[in-house]
Amino acid sequence: MILANMGLKISIIRRMTENSEDTLGRNIVRKIREELLMSKAELARKAGVSSLTIDRIERGKSCRMETKRKIILALGYDLTDKGKVFLES
Repeated sequence: MILANMGLKISIIRRMTENSEDTLGRNIVRKIREELLMSKAELARKAGVSSLTIDRIERGKSCRMETKRKIILALGYDLTDKGKVFLES
């Protein structure tokens, strides 16, 4: 019984974490990158930023407008699609 409750709690926490990643991070960079079968390193290289920067952005940290611009273009989007990639914008 105790183990079943722990398993349930763990699955709830996982779902909350997965859901909050999209909504709290307010960007879908990771989702788009993975759909394009692109690694963090490849996106970083195309965008001219570090892999660490890509990691931070995918975790919902803020970044400069210029960095957003580079990432949008590196993902193959137009700048007019900014709101599709960075949802808070």
